[in-house]
Amino acid sequence: MSAPRALAIGAHPDDVEFVMAGTLLLLRDAGYEIHSMNVANGSLGSHVYPSAKLRRMRLAEVRAASRILGATHHPPLVEDLAVYYEPRTLHRLAAVIREVGPTILLVPSPADYMEDHTNTCRLAVSAAFVRSMENCRTIPPRKPWTGDVTIYHAMPAGLRDPLRRRVIPGLFVDTTSVFPTKLAALAEHRSQQDWLAETQKMNSYLRAMEDLSLGVGRLSRRFRHAEGWRRHLHLGFCAADADPLRDALGKRCLVNRAYERALERGA
Repeated sequence: MSAPRALAIGAHPDDVEFVMAGTLLLLRDAGYEIHSMNVANGSLGSHVYPSAKLRRMRLAEVRAASRILGATHHPPLVEDLAVYYEPRTLHRLAAVIREVGPTILLVPSPADYMEDHTNTCRLAVSAAFVRSMENCRTIPPRKPWTGDVTIYHAMPAGLRDPLRRRVIPGLFVDTTSVFPTKLAALAEHRSQQDWLAETQKMNSYLRAMEDLSLGVGRLSRRFRHAEGWRRHLHLGFCAADADPLRDALGKRCLVNRAYERALERGA
């Protein structure tokens, strides 16, 4: 019997390492085969390197990070700022999902500070939805996959949506034990450290991720380092009560009961 699989999809080459890699590492330790990809190739993120050189650099960096995580890396599909919700990109991403067949799909927040992130979320959700549709032809062609997939949304930058509203996780994952490995994977993205300091006032690239990790941990009131997740509606994807992330990680997961109650109240 083959191992269950988890696929993390980010917008840019370092997005998985920022908000998803700790959970991927724990799933790997729990017996999952883990996969990662970024939809955009990182071609615009530098004031120093031309795009052609930067594409090669960032691909090498993300491959090195994936090796540290023990994840199979799938190549990017489009240029930065070209992550549009359109058929060709959707059909290419659907081919990856059919090829991997993930039980767990980790994707960006539905609302984030940058459209590449938001559109990556939309593309990933739709690509999972069409995984079994015979009449949806992927690029390259892949046979439909009929398995269940449960989708989890990562936290947005700053733990807020674009209108500055706070976003609270529905599920906390204790990443304390794997944080050093997550940090080492992010450190492979060397080309981004000066760029983000200059353009987004992120004076310490690695410290910014650590602060986010500690911040989510504080929200949990239990874990030192944590990643936060919100589970997607089950319709078209899996059983109503499916929660394979919680099942796989056990005590390393904490369901936010207040969040669940608020869902039922319509808050």
